[in-house]
Amino acid sequence: MKYTYLLINILTVFFPVVLSFDKRVHFYKSWKFIWRGMAITALFFLFWDVLFTVKGVWSFNPHYIIGITLWGLPLEEVLFFITVPFACIFIYACLNYYVKWQMNNRLTLMINSLIIILSVLGAIFYHDRLYTIVTFGLLLVLMPLLQYVFKVRWLNRFYLAYLVALIPFYIVNGILTSIPVVIYNNNENMGKRIGTIPIEDHFYLIILLLMNVGFFEYFKTKNQLS
Repeated sequence: MKYTYLLINILTVFFPVVLSFDKRVHFYKSWKFIWRGMAITALFFLFWDVLFTVKGVWSFNPHYIIGITLWGLPLEEVLFFITVPFACIFIYACLNYYVKWQMNNRLTLMINSLIIILSVLGAIFYHDRLYTIVTFGLLLVLMPLLQYVFKVRWLNRFYLAYLVALIPFYIVNGILTSIPVVIYNNNENMGKRIGTIPIEDHFYLIILLLMNVGFFEYFKTKNQLS
């Protein structure tokens, strides 16, 4: 069905938008802190997406997209970088309100260090796979910056949001990769999957969320200090 990918985007963002008006969380009041960060992150990922599409790292099944393209990408793929980040920041904000527990600094540091180690190993053993080397290479830059240079405090809460976000991630990405709407070239990734989802997608999601949550926290804090 031509509208498959578009419908997935709509369903991804529908409930977060509707539930943004929950009387306790009032997430709609935080929308003004989202857009600039989402725009910056989206531009970065769209450049990445265009490059990888040109290089044949992945492609899009014409049977499940409406046929409108921007910069060589299906319109639905462009919308993906709006709908998914919005839904994930909504999850992050809701958990911050309803769940007061957060990881201690030691556990957060251990997880950060584990991600860095896995990224180093992935980059070494799969240096010839474009999706793998770029994903792990970006994590090797982003994670130390957040932990040791900017010393952000929200990482203690980030990983719980990431774990919860994996639930819709497996649903949405599972559909996209099983139909498939998005077709991956296994010559450019590790060739290992959880179900139909490439391992790299899990780390790709970390980068996407780190950047969006990071900008969200930055603009929110900046507003509070002004």
